Amino acid sequence: MMVQGENNMTDMAIVKRDNLDLLRSLESESIDLIYCDILYGTGKDFKDYKDIKADRKTIEEHYIPRIKEMQRVLKKDGSIYLQMDTRINHWLRCIMDDIFGYKCFRNEICWWYKRWSNVSYGYQKMHDVILFYSKDKGTFNIQYQGYSQPDTIEDTVRGVIDGKLVRLKDDNGNYIKRQKENKGVPLHDVWEMQHLQPTSKERIGYATQKPKALIERIVKASSNEGDLVADFYLGSGTTAVVCKELNRRFIGCDISEVAIDTTLNRLKEMNEE
Repeated sequence: MMVQGENNMTDMAIVKRDNLDLLRSLESESIDLIYCDILYGTGKDFKDYKDIKADRKTIEEHYIPRIKEMQRVLKKDGSIYLQMDTRINHWLRCIMDDIFGYKCFRNEICWWYKRWSNVSYGYQKMHDVILFYSKDKGTFNIQYQGYSQPDTIEDTVRGVIDGKLVRLKDDNGNYIKRQKENKGVPLHDVWEMQHLQPTSKERIGYATQKPKALIERIVKASSNEGDLVADFYLGSGTTAVVCKELNRRFIGCDISEVAIDTTLNRLKEMNEE
């Protein structure tokens, strides 16, 4: 099932299909960025799919063939982000190291959110894990986070005198200064970002929906306009929406009819705006 984009190009492909079958049909080294909010191993029955159980045999049988295919279809400078919770991240880290190689590991990102629940034993669960790997040195556009400083800061002007880089002075002997944009500080690997609240305008009623801001951060960091992004666990379709907004090409799939319909409806609404 295709969604036509501008300039008569197929900018997006939304497919109802088992992700392993789709992966095997794709060309090698054809995708710039993969982001997947994978199955969390809860064993729960959702209205449109059943989650797998969090035992090692089941996790390995499901993920090893799929991640091998993801590694194959990823470009030499491509990146992959897999999002999960703490039930399975230790197994997935081992699988990713085996398939991509430890040297391709970049970050274990902690998405920290506040969400209170009744816990009878242990600590409140308030984070997900996102594993970030890339082949070679993949595309990476540094993202910044603000801090309590003004939007602009003073910077001393520098120049070369007698072959040396020095701070320049005016005729009165004072250092020459200029205003420059304060971008903030480079983003670290603990991302504080709120879960979608029940009253959020962004919420569409899909159980596992993630905030657009979370996926925007990943897409902006590890791809450029016109790049091909893939999500093989499409779910609510947020990755497709973000890619359309950021001018990325996109391919996504899910075995759930609800996920496919939800995604197509969201894209249709964007076209009508």
